[in-house]
Order: sequence, then structure tokens, then C-alpha cells
Amino acid sequence: MTKPKYTQADLDAVSDNPEWTEEDFAKAVPFAQAFPELAKSIRPRGPQKAPKKISTTIRLSPEVVDHFKSGGPGWQSRIDEALLQWVASH
Repeated sequence: MTKPKYTQADLDAVSDNPEWTEEDFAKAVPFAQAFPELAKSIRPRGPQKAPKKISTTIRLSPEVVDHFKSGGPGWQSRIDEALLQWVASH
């Protein structure tokens, strides 16, 4: 992968998000204080509809991962379903 050949002048010309100064940080306020109505409209995620799952790390062969990922989004849930079926039959 080659590194883009942008100059600092290129970046400065398109930057609309300059680096914050100490003064900017001193004037900063929490999101809910800056946008109270918008903050009220944002709902936190509710309780899970299905039983909670346990987060874990598992090492799988590339063939298994490729197979499930080829089905698109939800591949981790499909692995879970396949394992649940295996557990039920054994």
C-alpha cells in the first residue's frame, strides 16, 4: 500500500476541523448541556429481547469463518445457531 502524497497545504486547504487549542478545551461543555433537546431525544438501548450471551474469544479455522461471513451480516449469530444445533444433538 502506497502512502498518499498529500502535503500539509493540501490538508490545510480542506480541513474544516482544526486541532483544538487550550482555549477550545476550556470552553467545552458536555453534549447534553450543549444540545439538551437532542440529548433528550436519544434513547439508550433497552433490555435485550433474547437471553444475554457471553462475550468470548474463540479461534476458528479460516474456512469456517469464510463460510459464515459469505452469508453476509449476522455471521456470528449463524455460528452460534450452528453450535446450538450441535449441542442439542449431542
